[in-house]
Amino acid sequence: MANSAQARKRARQNVKRRAHNASQRSMVRTYIKRVVSAVEAKSYELATEAYAKAVPVIDRMADKGIIHKNKAARHKSRLNKAIKALKG
Repeated sequence: MANSAQARKRARQNVKRRAHNASQRSMVRTYIKRVVSAVEAKSYELATEAYAKAVPVIDRMADKGIIHKNKAARHKSRLNKAIKALKG
Protein backbone atom coordinates (compact mmCIF):
# COMPACT_ATOMS: atom_id res chain seq x y z
CA MET A 1 0.00 0.00 0.00
CA ALA A 2 1.20 3.49 -0.86
CA ASN A 3 2.26 5.39 2.26
CA SER A 4 3.39 8.82 1.11
CA ALA A 5 1.09 11.40 -0.44
CA GLN A 6 3.15 11.25 -3.61
CA ALA A 7 2.79 7.46 -3.84
CA ARG A 8 -0.97 7.66 -3.21
CA LYS A 9 -1.35 10.20 -6.00
CA ARG A 10 0.75 8.03 -8.32
CA ALA A 11 -1.50 5.05 -7.54
CA ARG A 12 -4.60 7.11 -8.40
CA GLN A 13 -3.03 8.30 -11.65
CA ASN A 14 -2.05 4.77 -12.61
CA VAL A 15 -5.60 3.49 -12.14
CA LYS A 16 -6.98 6.30 -14.28
CA ARG A 17 -4.38 5.86 -17.01
CA ARG A 18 -4.79 2.09 -17.04
CA ALA A 19 -8.53 2.44 -17.62
CA HIS A 20 -7.98 4.97 -20.40
CA ASN A 21 -5.35 2.83 -22.12
CA ALA A 22 -7.60 -0.24 -21.91
CA SER A 23 -10.37 1.72 -23.58
CA GLN A 24 -8.03 2.83 -26.36
CA ARG A 25 -6.77 -0.74 -26.94
CA SER A 26 -10.37 -1.94 -27.09
CA MET A 27 -11.18 0.70 -29.70
CA VAL A 28 -8.26 -0.46 -31.88
CA ARG A 29 -9.43 -4.07 -31.63
CA THR A 30 -12.95 -3.03 -32.64
CA TYR A 31 -11.70 -1.28 -35.77
CA ILE A 32 -9.57 -4.32 -36.65
CA LYS A 33 -12.53 -6.66 -36.12
CA ARG A 34 -14.66 -4.55 -38.47
CA VAL A 35 -12.13 -5.07 -41.25
CA VAL A 36 -11.81 -8.79 -40.49
CA SER A 37 -15.58 -9.29 -40.53
CA ALA A 38 -15.85 -7.46 -43.86
CA VAL A 39 -13.12 -9.68 -45.29
CA GLU A 40 -14.87 -12.81 -44.00
CA ALA A 41 -18.09 -11.58 -45.62
CA LYS A 42 -16.06 -11.29 -48.84
CA SER A 43 -17.11 -7.68 -49.30
CA TYR A 44 -14.22 -5.83 -50.92
CA GLU A 45 -15.90 -2.41 -50.74
CA LEU A 46 -16.79 -2.70 -47.03
CA ALA A 47 -13.35 -4.08 -46.23
CA THR A 48 -11.50 -1.23 -47.96
CA GLU A 49 -13.76 1.33 -46.28
CA ALA A 50 -13.24 -0.24 -42.86
CA TYR A 51 -9.49 -0.47 -43.49
CA ALA A 52 -9.31 3.22 -44.43
CA LYS A 53 -10.97 4.08 -41.12
CA ALA A 54 -8.82 1.65 -39.11
CA VAL A 55 -5.38 2.74 -40.34
CA PRO A 56 -5.33 6.24 -38.77
CA VAL A 57 -6.62 4.82 -35.47
CA ILE A 58 -3.95 2.11 -35.44
CA ASP A 59 -1.23 4.65 -36.28
CA ARG A 60 -2.43 7.06 -33.60
CA MET A 61 -2.36 4.38 -30.91
CA ALA A 62 1.13 3.35 -32.00
CA ASP A 63 2.31 6.97 -31.78
CA LYS A 64 0.85 7.28 -28.29
CA GLY A 65 2.50 4.04 -27.16
CA ILE A 66 -0.77 2.22 -26.52
CA ILE A 67 0.41 -0.51 -28.89
CA HIS A 68 3.91 -1.13 -30.20
CA LYS A 69 4.76 0.34 -33.61
CA ASN A 70 5.71 -3.09 -34.97
CA LYS A 71 2.38 -4.52 -33.83
CA ALA A 72 0.60 -1.68 -35.61
CA ALA A 73 2.60 -2.35 -38.78
CA ARG A 74 1.87 -6.08 -38.53
CA HIS A 75 -1.89 -5.49 -38.20
CA LYS A 76 -1.97 -3.07 -41.12
CA SER A 77 0.07 -5.42 -43.29
CA ARG A 78 -2.06 -8.48 -42.57
CA LEU A 79 -5.33 -6.63 -43.03
CA ASN A 80 -4.15 -5.13 -46.32
CA LYS A 81 -2.96 -8.55 -47.48
CA ALA A 82 -6.37 -10.06 -46.72
CA ILE A 83 -8.15 -7.26 -48.60
CA LYS A 84 -5.89 -7.66 -51.64
CA ALA A 85 -6.60 -11.41 -51.63
CA LEU A 86 -10.32 -10.58 -51.93
CA LYS A 87 -9.74 -8.48 -55.03
CA GLY A 88 -7.56 -11.04 -56.77
